[in-house]
Amino acid sequence: MSTASRVAAPIPTAHPATGAATSLLDAYAPGARFLATPGRTLLARGAALHVPHGAQPVDRRVADTLAEATDAGQPSPVVMGAIPFDHTEPAALSVPAELRTGPPLTSDPLIALPSPGTDSPGWRIRPVPEPEVYAKGVASAVERMWRGEFSKVVLARTLELTSPAPLDVPAMLQRLARRDPSGYTFALPTGPGRTLIGASPELLVSRRGRRLVANPLAGSAPRSDDLAEDVRRAAALLESAKDLHEHAVVVDAVHQALAPHCSGMAVPPRPTLIRTATMWHLSTTVTGTLSDPDTSALTLACALHPTPAVCGTPTATARRVLTETEPFDRGFFTGVVGWGDARGDGEWVVTIRCAEAEDRTLRLYAGAGVVAASEPEAETAETAAKFRTFLSAVGAEL
Repeated sequence: MSTASRVAAPIPTAHPATGAATSLLDAYAPGARFLATPGRTLLARGAALHVPHGAQPVDRRVADTLAEATDAGQPSPVVMGAIPFDHTEPAALSVPAELRTGPPLTSDPLIALPSPGTDSPGWRIRPVPEPEVYAKGVASAVERMWRGEFSKVVLARTLELTSPAPLDVPAMLQRLARRDPSGYTFALPTGPGRTLIGASPELLVSRRGRRLVANPLAGSAPRSDDLAEDVRRAAALLESAKDLHEHAVVVDAVHQALAPHCSGMAVPPRPTLIRTATMWHLSTTVTGTLSDPDTSALTLACALHPTPAVCGTPTATARRVLTETEPFDRGFFTGVVGWGDARGDGEWVVTIRCAEAEDRTLRLYAGAGVVAASEPEAETAETAAKFRTFLSAVGAEL
């Protein structure tokens, strides 16, 4: 039921064939590109063309590569891949040699079947930095905010997991996809023997025709296994002054970045909630109508990135602070992953709840938005809760 090289074609929503989406998930193998969104499932193999690195903006280089693919005879070329947090650094984007597409995972009844069992291979876990060091970084940032240097920064930390056996990336992908099938699940090569894998809840921007959608998330609370406590945490998040302020800053930045490209926009006055298996998030769905139909989804993504949800505000100051504070290179974490076609349609997702897999090593990433009202212990606990998405997929515990 899949089609080749026709991502832009409408995806059937009425009674899609059982197995049409999960067959693509099952067919994934390392080196392929897999992306599942609420609208479609994509599996790509090989590369007809790679998007080159260069001085031009990444959206311009992608447009040129898609035009080259069209000139070479591809009827509906698509680019897929990942862009790092610093999008002046080399991206991992290509036009696939082979592309199969299907309906979303949530439309496939087989997605409810159990995922493969967790191997629990005896992980060695090393936090970078140590939680106490991370908390001190949060405290230092809060102190600087009270002095008026900036108003928000997103500080991240990592876990380095080492396995005694080679990693089973397809099994990890299965667990991530089946646990949160309504999100954005991906596995993409970012270098020789290296895979970026994750399950992000956050759409940066999508475009179909002249309609755009952005779904910024900011303000979070960990889920609870106890139903009553879980509901209490959700209700508290909706009333949290600290989280509502953090969320409003992000929504305003998204509005300001997209407004110059739109003839009309709709921004709800208050956020709603979305949930993953491990977290509650404040969520606002921003919609708009493009004034210029030639503005691509990736151009919009570049205009938005990095939002205060992954960097902070003011942006330049926040980037400097996180670079000074985080003892690692973010790489593709808090960058974007997704797809785009030659007509400008596409979906680009914020690269969170992710890890980089290489040989026997996984590096997990998680960040928290730090504002003047933040408490170091609470932000450290929030990153620990966000790690749970991936730790549960590999059978590891902090």
